[in-house]
Amino acid sequence: MYQVRTPCIGVCSTGIGDGVCRGCKRFAHEVINWNSYTPAQRRLINVRLDSLIAQLIESRITIWDAQLLKAQLHAQKIRHNPDLSPYSWFMDLLKAGASQIHDLNAYGCRWVASDASQDLVELKQQLDEEFYMLSLVHYERYFAQYLP
Repeated sequence: MYQVRTPCIGVCSTGIGDGVCRGCKRFAHEVINWNSYTPAQRRLINVRLDSLIAQLIESRITIWDAQLLKAQLHAQKIRHNPDLSPYSWFMDLLKAGASQIHDLNAYGCRWVASDASQDLVELKQQLDEEFYMLSLVHYERYFAQYLP
């Protein structure tokens, strides 16, 4: 049977009462019930997370060569989920070493704005905060009111 990878990054905040994990951005009930979910249910969760992160990144970064990005991730042994979009892979790259990336082109990526000079460490922090906020809004809109 095909195993769907967990988005867990080992930094869970649901144990301290957060409705949305600050690490992987899953909802508390998804973290708790992950092992009982079917592969289809797990994929749906991953698709939601992937679409949220893609929404945030694609307005800032163009991935012009996804295969180059994937090759760099493999070469540097950066954990990523190959079933997700290259935007999720890009986020994994930033998490692994935003401060060490000096040329986005070497990863098959470039800034959307031609004069972008934002620091990648700052971008990673902004993306993580915005990803959490989008997940929190989604949780509050569609789930919080229905959960005990």
